[in-house]
Amino acid sequence: MYYAQHAAKFLEPQPLQVKDPNAGRVYLSREPLGVVYAIEPWNFPYYQLARVAGPQLAAGNTMIVKHAENVPQAALAFEKLLADAGAPKGVYTNVFISHELSNTLIADQRVRGVALTGSERAGAAVATEAAKNLKKSTLELGGADAFIVLDDADVDKAADWAVLGRHWNAGQVCVSSKRLIVDDSVYDRFMDRYRAGVAALKAGDPMDRSTTLAPLSSDGAASRLQSQVEQAIANGAKAEQVGDPVPTQGNFFQPTILTDIAPDNPARHEEFFGPVSQVYRVSGEEEAIKVANDSPYGLGGSVFTSDPDRGERVSQQVDTGMIFVNHPTGVKADIPFGGVKNSGYGHELIDLGFNEFLNIKVIGVTDIDAAF
Repeated sequence: MYYAQHAAKFLEPQPLQVKDPNAGRVYLSREPLGVVYAIEPWNFPYYQLARVAGPQLAAGNTMIVKHAENVPQAALAFEKLLADAGAPKGVYTNVFISHELSNTLIADQRVRGVALTGSERAGAAVATEAAKNLKKSTLELGGADAFIVLDDADVDKAADWAVLGRHWNAGQVCVSSKRLIVDDSVYDRFMDRYRAGVAALKAGDPMDRSTTLAPLSSDGAASRLQSQVEQAIANGAKAEQVGDPVPTQGNFFQPTILTDIAPDNPARHEEFFGPVSQVYRVSGEEEAIKVANDSPYGLGGSVFTSDPDRGERVSQQVDTGMIFVNHPTGVKADIPFGGVKNSGYGHELIDLGFNEFLNIKVIGVTDIDAAF
């Protein structure tokens, strides 16, 4: 709906004010590049497709899409949805291909751009292939969002938001609130409330609306997360399991809180893709910012404070692509999405995502009698 309402406006010619009186009329024309190849993840199997297809199809590009291997039904259903809506054949094409064939596709001269949402490893591989073939690429990769709680925060509100921000979709979200950075003066109150909130989560059938803690995507995902927790403990961190035991059937993971994570503990710089919270106790605003920036990631983030001006000032010092005051990272059609550092580059949504795969062409129209 957003792009149906705004695409025509985004595509309007943009006049330029040129000082040279002989330059004539100069403007920017936004024109589609052609074929965009998108590689998309499993954790929001329809929404991830919609947020790349919406702007690119509205911009006039056509798409080839490789969805995650574990959600083939979603890939087919989305393609059928567009076909049933009357989209011309070839405007959106789903493919089931190997990584090797994916590289062949990137190299094809008809493909003009590559968009990937996924892991750092996948992003590095795709960006390398795109660069080798001089193709524009955008990458939306992992994150380890800082959730900063300052000394003047509404502690109960902050703790409640932290429970949701860390555990929605079982924590399998790139903009999940993964690192809780809490001022010493409110730390104990915050943790009491946070533990109680996590303990109250209900694990169960993800199709049941009363379920508030879903399983992980696969047995492999649960095993990787368990290995990360064990490595964190081996390097000195303390781990606390919270809540009633989760079901043994399915790929559930017991909510876990990690504390005492030393600066040299590798876990400090890892993304935990599941219901594992990293918690840091800090002495003041300056240390909170330092810990927040001590990460290879820079996707989202939050600052909780009773003073919005202070929240903005702290936000401006956190090295990340998106940050919100008194709220976990927001994801809306009319808010741009993108990160820095190992979280990738480029943007999705609003006009920023719309423009990523357009040729923004300069057109100048000069009168034939203009002075040389």
